[in-house]
This record gives sequence, structure tokens and C-alpha cells, in this order.
Amino acid sequence: MKRRFMAEVLVVGLLLGSTCAALAAGQGRTGPTPDKLRVYVGTYTRGASKGIYLSELDLATGKLSSAELAAATVNPSFLAIHPGGAWLYAVGEMGEFAGQKTGALSALAIEGQTGKLRLLNQQSSRGAGPCHLVVDRSGRHVLVANYGSGSIACLPIQEQGRLGEATAFVQHKGSSVNRQRQQGPHAHSINLDAVGRFAFVADLGLDKIMVYRFDAAEGKLTAHDPPSTATAPGAGPRHFALHPSGRYAYVINELDSTMTAFSYDAQRGVLKPLQNLPTLPEGFKGANSPAEVQVHPSGKFLYGSNRGHNSIAAYAIDPDSGKLSFRGTEPTQGKNPRNFAIDPTGTYLLAANQDSDNIVVFRIDAATGRLQATGNSLSVPSPVCVKFMPLVPGTRTDIDILGKTR
Repeated sequence: MKRRFMAEVLVVGLLLGSTCAALAAGQGRTGPTPDKLRVYVGTYTRGASKGIYLSELDLATGKLSSAELAAATVNPSFLAIHPGGAWLYAVGEMGEFAGQKTGALSALAIEGQTGKLRLLNQQSSRGAGPCHLVVDRSGRHVLVANYGSGSIACLPIQEQGRLGEATAFVQHKGSSVNRQRQQGPHAHSINLDAVGRFAFVADLGLDKIMVYRFDAAEGKLTAHDPPSTATAPGAGPRHFALHPSGRYAYVINELDSTMTAFSYDAQRGVLKPLQNLPTLPEGFKGANSPAEVQVHPSGKFLYGSNRGHNSIAAYAIDPDSGKLSFRGTEPTQGKNPRNFAIDPTGTYLLAANQDSDNIVVFRIDAATGRLQATGNSLSVPSPVCVKFMPLVPGTRTDIDILGKTR
């Protein structure tokens, strides 16, 4: 049974991977060119929000359909979609779970026809304040970063998409120079390299990018040698992004409003700092707190969000060195852009403004990387994470394939 399950996961993962590649190339997998993408939105449920919301992006017009509640759950502030497209995983930023001072992870099934979500189960995140998670490329595990307790964990994905108890747990230790924000560790994101050999954890409290060797077969995390790469003291690394070439990486720093570029040796799993650039235009004196960072699918541009300045910072990437050139900022037409997402075709950027309850659609100029507002937006309460799921008209969805092969 387990062998058949993993074979199904591999087949479906390959199918979805080819779908994403086709989207980026502007071609359908086996049928017509796709014209819409599902958009899942994670939120904070401290106000009007009730959980995870669902919309659709029209790739021809840049318009978003009205948001519908896909699943009611507590503070699903970050989401990750399984490579096979059948399941979605969400952190739950809650003060207590199952009688323990810890957050939770939720496993949800994606209904093929509607895109609505059905809760499968929940497990402890093994730490306080889970804020970021990723599914490994084999589809076997979910890795989570716990901001509040400064720890990380790995949980196995079982048959039918349910989560098992953690197979790995690491508690970070230490502090840095900012007495208000860096008195202890704060793991803020966890990412895997393209082949799933190494995991990178941006720890805001330590001013370090921690590096782990990841065993996808056993779900184990082992400190790499060297175990970390330092950012500038007081920088506060938050989110991390690898370049599509696998040769460079970028970290956005929350405490000093900078972007750090690294070279990356994929064979050795080693990061080396290249440069630091501001995320803000010269002369800005107000409070600011950067959040998200993403590389354009073409590898030509990099973007980062500014909370306070309420903008998206844009950079050009030198293909030969990986170094950045600051291209300026674009207002997000809202307050506190905690997160944004670039669609798989590289055509649109969706900026999620947490404190103004809106998601604004920008078109990306393929030649310059410049962002231009489309006039399209979506009303969603407290949006804090945006994730795309490809839809290809005229072909079966991945969840349908899974359902028929069992």
C-alpha cells in the first residue's frame, strides 16, 4: 500500500510539474492554453476573516473572482500546496494546541471541481508561532519554521495526505544585537534547494541563515558544515529565495530594510554573501519592516515587500554574478503588504495588503521588470499569504487522477 501511494505521489508530482512548466512557456499540457489559476489566500482570523479563501485569476485580463471561504481554520498565515496538487498544508498560529503551548499544522484535501478545502487532520508544529512551511519535492514531508520558539520541525505526509507526528525537531539557540527583537532565536522561514538536499532557515533572532542536510527518505534534518551563514548584525533575516539557476540566493532583512544577495554552491550547500542593498528609496525616514522576497520565473528580476513604506521593491539581477541593481519601488495601494506572489507565467504580481484587507494585481513588464497596476483588486480580510494552483482547461485535475488510481 505504501509503495503504491508513493508511486501515485510521484506520478502526480510529475504531472503538476509539467503543468507548471507549460504555464511558464505559455503552452498547455495536453489541451488548450490555461486561462485561469486558482488563488489560495491565507489570513489572520483575529478580525473578520474565518480562514483560507479561494479566488481565480484570469490570465488574460488580470481580474480576480470574488473571494470565497475555502476552509474555516485558525490563523492560517502561511500555506503550501503539495506537488501533486491534491492537498494543501497550512500553519495555525495559535497559542495552544492539544493542551500544549504550541502551534499547529493543518492538512486539507483540495476538492478537484470546486477547489474548496476539507480538513484531514492537524498535528503539533512542535513550537510556538509557526509562520512558514514548505513541502519537499518528493511530496513526503512538510517542514515548518516556528518563529515564537525559534525552532524547526519535519512532519511526514501519510496516505491520503494526512500529517504524522514530527520525525525531526531542532531548537535554535543564541541571540543578536537588537535587544527588543533578537533576545532569542526566531526561525522565520524554511526553504529547500531545487533537488531537496539542503534546507535553509532564516533566523531573524540570530542574524543567520542556518543550513541543514535533509534526508527525504527518513524525514531527518542534520546540521550542515558549515552550519550557517551570517547576515549583518541587526539585519534580522526573514524570508529566503533561491534563483532558478541554482547559483544565487536572496534574503530580505526585516530589521534594517535591506536585501542580501548570496552566491550558492549547490554541490557543497554553501552560501557566500555578495552584497547588501536597501529595500527603500533614498530619503525615506519612516518606520519600515520588509517581509516577502521572490525571484521572477525568468530569473531576471527580484522583488521584496516593504511594510510601512507600503511598496514592492524591484531589482534587476545580473545573470553572470547574481548581484542586484535597485530599480525602485511601486506602491501596493494598501497598507502592510506582508506577502505577495508571482504567477507561474511571470505575468502578474499579487500584493496582499494585510491592514487594508485587499489584494492588488500588478502586471510585470517582461523586459524591464517594472510593475504596473492593472486596476484589478480583491477584497479579503487580513490577507497574509498568496499561493497559486495551475488549472488547465480540458484536462483532468490531479486530484481526479489520484481518486481514480486508488
